[in-house]
Amino acid sequence: MDLASVIRTIPDYPKPGILFRDITTLLGDARGFRRAVDEMVQPFAGRRIAKVAGIEARGFILGGAVAHQLSAGFTPVRKKGKLPAETLRQTYALEYGEDEVEIHVDAVAPGETVLLVDDLIATGGTAEAAIKLLRRAGAEVVGASFVIDLPDLGGAKRIEALGVPVSTLVSFEGH
Repeated sequence: MDLASVIRTIPDYPKPGILFRDITTLLGDARGFRRAVDEMVQPFAGRRIAKVAGIEARGFILGGAVAHQLSAGFTPVRKKGKLPAETLRQTYALEYGEDEVEIHVDAVAPGETVLLVDDLIATGGTAEAAIKLLRRAGAEVVGASFVIDLPDLGGAKRIEALGVPVSTLVSFEGH
């Protein structure tokens, strides 16, 4: 099965000129979803991964499944103000302005190995913020896994420049 064939492309969303890569069709395809999770797990099988950190929101779906397969715990990386207990926060730049991601202060223990998971790596800003946040909490981020890479936007290279190996399943040209 070609995973790219079960990922829907929506033109001009969220704005004209953008080709939005929608993984809800992949998630809804039992064989495709299973294969994607298996392929995300494969590079890390046999490694000691204490936690999988999933970036809101599609990273929660994928990250939960990957954590289950790796017998690891799951840590949500959420947008500001969504977590109920004390948090650590990391600010990152957007095209116009800034945003923030958070984790609970007790989400990871110092020295724990963490795999970061999300559906797509574009510019890498959110993933970079998540890595910095996890490292501030004392985690050792041992990899980042994404279903889709948009290599023209340079996000995977940005994450690799932080010393975090990147694994992706499908690449699409453009934005």
